[in-house]
Amino acid sequence: ARRDFYWLRSFIAGGIAGCCAKTTTAPLDRVKILLQAHNHHYKHLGVFSTLCAVPKKEGYLGLYKGNGAMMIRIFPYGAIQFMAFDQYKKVIKKQLGISGHVHRLMAGSMAGITAVICTYPLDMVRVRLAFQVKGEHRYMGIIHAFKMIYTKEGGFRGFYRGLMPTVVGMAPYAGFSFFTFGTLKSIGLAQAPNLLGRPSLDNPDVLVLKTHVNLLCGGIAGAIAQTISYPLDVTRRRMQLGAVLPDSEKCLTMVQTLKYVYQQHGIRRGLYRGLSLNYIRCVPSQAVAFTTYELMKQFLHLN
Repeated sequence: ARRDFYWLRSFIAGGIAGCCAKTTTAPLDRVKILLQAHNHHYKHLGVFSTLCAVPKKEGYLGLYKGNGAMMIRIFPYGAIQFMAFDQYKKVIKKQLGISGHVHRLMAGSMAGITAVICTYPLDMVRVRLAFQVKGEHRYMGIIHAFKMIYTKEGGFRGFYRGLMPTVVGMAPYAGFSFFTFGTLKSIGLAQAPNLLGRPSLDNPDVLVLKTHVNLLCGGIAGAIAQTISYPLDVTRRRMQLGAVLPDSEKCLTMVQTLKYVYQQHGIRRGLYRGLSLNYIRCVPSQAVAFTTYELMKQFLHLN
C-alpha cells in the first residue's frame, strides 16, 4: 500500500507546488500575455505601466484574469511534471544505464513535455481568457471558451495550436531548469554541506538544502532556462491566440510566426518582448515551486 500511495502523494506534492508558484505570480502572467501578443489596449505601455493600468481599467481582480483556468491546468501540470520526472529518472537509469547530470536533463525534458501535452487545451483556454479586456468579451468563462474553440476552430486540433513551439521550447526549458537546479544542489551540498545543507525532516540520512539556498538555486535555474527558450514562448502565445489576433494568417506555423515577429518587431521588442517581466515572474515562481515541492516531499515522506 505504501507504494500505491507514493504515486498519489507525489502527485499532490507536485500539484500544490505548481499552484503556490503560479498564484504568486499570476498578475505578472496576465501582463506578460497582454504584452507578448501586443494587446491593442496596452501595447504602447511598458511592464510597470501595464501593471498599474490593468487595475485602473479592470479592477484589481483583472490582474488574476484567467487564473481559474490556470489553477485547473497547473495542478495536474505540476503533479504530472514532478511525478513523471521521478519516474523517467528511474527508467532512464535502469533501462539505459545513464546517470548523473545527463539523466536529469533527459528526464526533466520528457517530464515537461508529458505535462504540457496532457494539459495543453487548458493552457489554450487560459490564454484566451487572459487576453480579453473588460468590455470586449468573446468568451464568458472556461466552459464557454472550450465550446467556442471546439466548434469554431476545427474540433480537437483547435486546442493544440502552438503545441510545436511549446514542445521545442519545453525540452531545453524543463531540461535546463531541472538540470541547473540538480547540479547546483549537488555541488552546493558537496562543497559546503554545513553552510548550505541540513538533514531532511523525514530522513536524517538525506541532506537537503536550507530553504533560502533552495529558493536561490531554483531562481537561478529558472532564469537560465528562460533565456534559452523565451522566443519560443512568444511564438506559442501568438499561435494560441490565433483567431483573436488581426494577423493570424501570417502565424500558422512555428517558423512563420518566428519570422513574422522578428520582421515586424525585431529581437528586443519582438522575440524577447516581456523578458524582463519574465525574470521578475519566473525567478520567484521557480523558486517557490522547487521549495514547496522539497517541503511537500518531507511532509508527505517522499525522501
